[in-house]
Amino acid sequence: MSKQIFFIDDDIVILHLMEFTFQSRSDYDVVCFRTGEEFLENLHLKPSLIVLDHILVGSGKNNLNGLDILKEIRKVDKEVPVVILTGQGDDTLLTEFMDNGANRYLTKDDYFIDSLIETIQQVIR
Repeated sequence: MSKQIFFIDDDIVILHLMEFTFQSRSDYDVVCFRTGEEFLENLHLKPSLIVLDHILVGSGKNNLNGLDILKEIRKVDKEVPVVILTGQGDDTLLTEFMDNGANRYLTKDDYFIDSLIETIQQVIR
């Protein structure tokens, strides 16, 4: 049975890369969202893993960033693994995400796809 992975990122290029990288694998079902609000409307679908960007351009007046989304996730599901994938390599931010229930924190560097593949394989066995 395939495991459903939700990717939340406002960068359409990153989302296409995620779809291309993981959709070809029969063991993953990839669902992408461009806003945190859109994702939260679908959280009831119970993904096996969530990969979440920190800086998101929302669709409404109350734009939620990745930390806001993580807090909302943890209000309703304390078990689903959440991987933060961001361009912000900041130790303070890392600590804040981990303190709020993130399982892993990865930065978007030149090799982030390899790191993300490895992390996903470790997190959703």
